[in-house]
Amino acid sequence: MDIMNLGLVAILCAMTALIANMSASVFHDGIRPILPQLVEGYMTRRDAGSVAFGLSIGFVASVGISFTLSTGLLNPWLLFLPTDILGVMIGSRLLAALAGGLWGILVVTSLSGVNAVLTGLPIDALGALGELGTPVMSAFALFPLLAIFYQFGWKAGALAGVVILVSRLLVMKYTGIYPESIQIFVGMLMLVGIAINKDITDKKNGINPPDMSGMHSLFEERTKRIVKNLPLLAATGALIAIITNAGIFAGSEVSIYSLADAYKIADPLEQDSAIKQVALSEFMRGLGFIPLIATTALATGVYGVVGMTFVFVVGYLSPNIPVAAILGALTICVEVMLLRKVGHFLERFPSIRNASDNIRNSMNTLMEFALLIGGVLAVMKMGETTGFTIFAVLYFLNEVMGRPILKIAAPAVAAILTGIILNLLYILGLFAL
Repeated sequence: MDIMNLGLVAILCAMTALIANMSASVFHDGIRPILPQLVEGYMTRRDAGSVAFGLSIGFVASVGISFTLSTGLLNPWLLFLPTDILGVMIGSRLLAALAGGLWGILVVTSLSGVNAVLTGLPIDALGALGELGTPVMSAFALFPLLAIFYQFGWKAGALAGVVILVSRLLVMKYTGIYPESIQIFVGMLMLVGIAINKDITDKKNGINPPDMSGMHSLFEERTKRIVKNLPLLAATGALIAIITNAGIFAGSEVSIYSLADAYKIADPLEQDSAIKQVALSEFMRGLGFIPLIATTALATGVYGVVGMTFVFVVGYLSPNIPVAAILGALTICVEVMLLRKVGHFLERFPSIRNASDNIRNSMNTLMEFALLIGGVLAVMKMGETTGFTIFAVLYFLNEVMGRPILKIAAPAVAAILTGIILNLLYILGLFAL
């Protein structure tokens, strides 16, 4: 990673710590509801910082570190959750920005040393960790279908499953398009269509959504607060799009492994096609998170550091860094300007708003499932059945200990530890490939 990338990451982390300090924006959805209390004087920075630390540290230690070690790409959990903590906890805006910048420098400069250690081991654990992402895209493409099962029952799910399967088979037979892209698109169309149909049917039957008129004045006040901070939010969006476009940062658990694989493709046309596939998946993920991000922003007046996550898509698809910067800033501006309209739309169709929880649950379930399979593939490549045995012991040890490592990160952490243990056994002469 060159000096320019180091500087960009440091500036980005300084900016995210600053806007967290201003209670303008944070990455962690759970921190957003407490910031109005901090702004209005009902909570001290020390107390708010303690809450932010407790909510975030598990994600940093598990998801953030393990995803970066296994892919070589930076991610939001590793960069932005610590800057959330620093920004909320530190009283001075200047000191918060400096602390955030130092965190960005520390993360980037430590990567090469960790990478050198892992690649220098007799058993190539780092190379095998690439298998973690093998099942991710195929599993993720099923999230709309699983959300339909969760929200509308097995009949609607079975119908959607048949339509999605047929569309996949037709695409594979007659086109060169990635079938996962079509699966996501068709699944999202069916999910939205079923949700709207349910709300229309409920309305005909006299079942109306709850009255939200009493909340409108609060929403307007909180929206004005977000708009006031728009210049800083737009600058942050530009920086995120830049480092995403630079090829050193992945936006989410959905794209990080697929993006790492795409960057390894030698043929430029194939690589470009793979990156577009990643961008489409990230876009569909963003659609699923709009209800959550919009409603929490309207209720708290605190926006998300990555907005509605479409800045990642802009970063992946932009032809160069200047274009990525402009489009990243514009994306955040458009999102904020449309915030109230999105809120009004969600009020009209509560089933779409409720689908947000089912979409998130579906994504988490499928990612946990895919990464578990990927972890097995990785350790089998490292040490065959011995590797699998060690991996299984570590994975289930985490389960019986009450999951100190988050379930979505447990396979990656177990795979990394398996690689280290296999190398120790090899050095001691107790294991040989």
